[in-house]
Amino acid sequence: MPKIELYRSALDGYIGEHLANDVLEDQLSVAKAEVDEWEDEDGLLKIELNDTNRPDLWSTAGLGRQLRVYRGGDIPEYGFFSTDTETKDCGERIVQVDPGLKEIRPYIAAFVARGPAIDEATLNDIIQTQEKLCWNYGQKRRAVAMGIYRSDIMKFPVAYRAAEPDATSFVPLAEERSMSLRQMITDHPKGRDFGHIVADFPRMPYLEDAAQEALSFPPVINSARLGAVEVGDSTLFIELTGTDQHILHLACSIVACDLADAGFTIEPVRIEYPYDTPAGRTVVTPVYFQTPIDIDSAFASRWLGVSLTADDCVRLLGRMGCRASGTGSSVRVQPPPYRNDFLHPVDVAEDIMIGYGMNNFEPSMLQDFTVGRLTPVEVLSREVKTVLVGLGFQEMVFNYLGSRRDYLDRMQPVPTDESQASDGNMVRILNPMSENYEYVRPSVLPSLLSAEAVSAHAVYPHPVFEIGKVAVRDADSVSGTRTDDILGLVLSDVEATFNTIRDKVNTMLYFLNIDARYEAATDSRFIPGRCAHILVDGAVVGVMGELHPQVLENWGISMPTTAAELRVASLIPQKSSL
Repeated sequence: MPKIELYRSALDGYIGEHLANDVLEDQLSVAKAEVDEWEDEDGLLKIELNDTNRPDLWSTAGLGRQLRVYRGGDIPEYGFFSTDTETKDCGERIVQVDPGLKEIRPYIAAFVARGPAIDEATLNDIIQTQEKLCWNYGQKRRAVAMGIYRSDIMKFPVAYRAAEPDATSFVPLAEERSMSLRQMITDHPKGRDFGHIVADFPRMPYLEDAAQEALSFPPVINSARLGAVEVGDSTLFIELTGTDQHILHLACSIVACDLADAGFTIEPVRIEYPYDTPAGRTVVTPVYFQTPIDIDSAFASRWLGVSLTADDCVRLLGRMGCRASGTGSSVRVQPPPYRNDFLHPVDVAEDIMIGYGMNNFEPSMLQDFTVGRLTPVEVLSREVKTVLVGLGFQEMVFNYLGSRRDYLDRMQPVPTDESQASDGNMVRILNPMSENYEYVRPSVLPSLLSAEAVSAHAVYPHPVFEIGKVAVRDADSVSGTRTDDILGLVLSDVEATFNTIRDKVNTMLYFLNIDARYEAATDSRFIPGRCAHILVDGAVVGVMGELHPQVLENWGISMPTTAAELRVASLIPQKSSL
């Protein structure tokens, strides 16, 4: 969870009053935050935030704004945002994007901030916001990287282009010599930390002004001249680059609102793309892109256990900084420009709950008495594990997230072009931290084969199993996905055949008192003619067979390998004890 350092006096300024320590500690719960360390001799206070869905709170301005509004302050108005119906005038403030960036780092957002001379507290808070947003929310600068520049000594329009890494050079921060982009990746500390994000591209992102003076090498390092903001500067150019335009625009909005609260005037910038983007080819940033969300007061009342009218909901949402209006029992919420965490009416109900005050809920005794017990699937799973261990199998446990390479490409008997192969019914993480954890596994077998692939040194045979969860898309489900408990078996041995795995499955089902039969099946993961469906009560509950040689080669497995996979819940009706 993010931790921030802030000057207590600066926080008091944003709140509009000084809060006693006990009051501050109590009201920080509104932001799901707590004091990590009280202020030191320099007045620095350390706060730990426990909600990663609210990056707008990761700054003195954002935290102070939330506490001020919660305590009755006015919801701030920000008139500098462009919308679908109104685009702000930008004058000469333009960023022109190079077509070559489309496959490298395609998106950028920017604005100019003019205001009072920056003091040390404000500068530290801007730098901290930059670090927290780019590290936590921006996936260590991969999805969002932010640069701050001295706008009064640069010229528009700014060019965001794909540069030749060996032919493009400038003096970066913390250096006195000019370095090429490629040199920065290997020789500069920030290059060693973040250069890997763009190191594999033949051209790299580069920002320069109209006088062809370098601004930065995003997402790595700013220039030592235009990018060296100091105490006393009053005009700033702020840009954010990244790979996801949606979260880039939110990060831009957060920084713009923070600086506006600090007394700066925000001037929008027009971004001109030569290619299509989710927001269009011309985007004026900061841009308001949030959509209203509706909730019924009866829905909120049911979830929270208190009786609330639409007017109550509007008032409580106002304490959280959200503008809302009520018609009958329906409430329409317009999220603030710095928030984008309302994905479902339940999220709105949570804000109503916080606005109501956790201490204001009356404790109540439990109304229902229940006895905890294991689910039928868990009972059967434990019996299966006991039987398989008795049959000489070793239990394995794996992650539920993995890569497309393991879950799809390596399980294909015919090599496919990754860019063309469909991921079928696999569940993909929309915003993964790494391609190694991009998909929820659709099968247990890839996990077991990943273990077998590194076990050639061990004495054969290798009988292993896992009972774990898998997820697949399901249009009939409310969530669009379905989660199943799956038993996977893998047996690798020089003499492993279809009969080997069939005998193991047969024996397991016998000891579980389950009658099953088998019929020939076709499954591309297995050798044709050496694969069968497992049927219980006439329904297919699993598959087994000899794995295809190409699948084994994809995994680097040289030994004949057999496998089976069964859906645990489908075996339950046969269990007389359940």
